[in-house]
Amino acid sequence: MSTAAGCHDGPMYGLKVINPYYSLKEWREDEKLGVTDHTRRSELAKLERALPSLEPPRQAYWLEHCQKIMDHDASPEMRRLAVKAAGQLDQEAANEIIRQGLGDDSMKVRMAVCETLGNRRDDEAVRLLAETAGTTTDVDVRHAAFAALGQHQNPVATDALRIALDDRNPATRALAVKSLRRNTGKNYGDDPQQWIAALKGEDIPEQPTRIADRAQEFFR
Repeated sequence: MSTAAGCHDGPMYGLKVINPYYSLKEWREDEKLGVTDHTRRSELAKLERALPSLEPPRQAYWLEHCQKIMDHDASPEMRRLAVKAAGQLDQEAANEIIRQGLGDDSMKVRMAVCETLGNRRDDEAVRLLAETAGTTTDVDVRHAAFAALGQHQNPVATDALRIALDDRNPATRALAVKSLRRNTGKNYGDDPQQWIAALKGEDIPEQPTRIADRAQEFFR
């Protein structure tokens, strides 16, 4: 993770309480040896947890830092963590990082974006997930988008999942059914055709939710 060498409080100022190891002196000593990937991963994981509690100027500082990672860091893992950190904030600089992540070369970064969008509650998150599900050729990313759409109780999400019920891939159809249960709060069983009929407005009886399904939702 790159640093701001001139910052009088040290580059980890915003995280000192969480990680007191990073005094300015120790950081500079580490720089002489080269910061390890393990350390960089740990920093970004801590940043993800800490970012919402920081003051706005520090949030802006670290979002700029995450943007630089997205633009210049060769490590997909660092970019993935930058996306996860940015996803903690609802502001334009964070949204730009998330949008950029959807076009990343790494599948793991794009999947992290889908997961992040699933946790947001704005219309743009649903739109981006629906677009990703409808355009990506990567099955894993597409499935990540469908799973995230299930976390949105939104007609746009329902429509995107409805299309997936016709997919030739059985795993995709099964995932669409699972996500529609969360999206609609309904349970029309495991047959995609039953869901298609129900979403068309046909009188399809609901099925009781299985204990295993309830447990899965509880521990999600």
